[in-house]
Amino acid sequence: MEPDDPDPLSALIACPGCDALYRVVDVPDNARARCNRCGAILITPRPGAFARITALSLAAVILMVAAVFFPFLALDAAGLHNFASVFDAVRAFSSGLMLPLSVAVAGLIVLIPLARLAAILYTLAPMALGRAPLVHARAAFRLAEALKPWSMAEVFIVGVAVALIKVSGLATVSLGPAFWAFVGLVLVTVLQDNFMCRYSIWKSLENRAP
Repeated sequence: MEPDDPDPLSALIACPGCDALYRVVDVPDNARARCNRCGAILITPRPGAFARITALSLAAVILMVAAVFFPFLALDAAGLHNFASVFDAVRAFSSGLMLPLSVAVAGLIVLIPLARLAAILYTLAPMALGRAPLVHARAAFRLAEALKPWSMAEVFIVGVAVALIKVSGLATVSLGPAFWAFVGLVLVTVLQDNFMCRYSIWKSLENRAP
């Protein structure tokens, strides 16, 4: 795509990486329009993407519930055996000076990712079924995009992996089903974002609005 300044704003798209402006052109399915300056992907339409994103979002919600309430890991040390879940970790810091940490864990690891998934489902599920978008679909998708930087499930799993390496020298660590659910959640989230073309979603919201 070539930069083009004189076009009306409705015919322009801004690069998410460097803010360069480009004139919107028709991009064939499964092709990609990239920024000439930084290489960021601008448009990448895929047939059936809405249905795939909806299915992946539903899978992510199920994995999140499993990751929160199922045993995350088990520790064996000095004859003591203990299971812990993410929900247990949140409750453990829910009083005293550690309350802000509990709120941060619950918000960044659980509540914000769930809120983003719910907003994506609200936006795309009706269109995936061939219906018009719901009344507040634009606001929901805008919220989903705003929450993306604060959805830190993948950061959590990396932090846990580092902590487990250090703890393994002091105790026997067994990974529970919730750990693998979190790993699956991260992979599903990456696939979901890979299928998502923001321009196509905004254009569909505009064209299909009742």
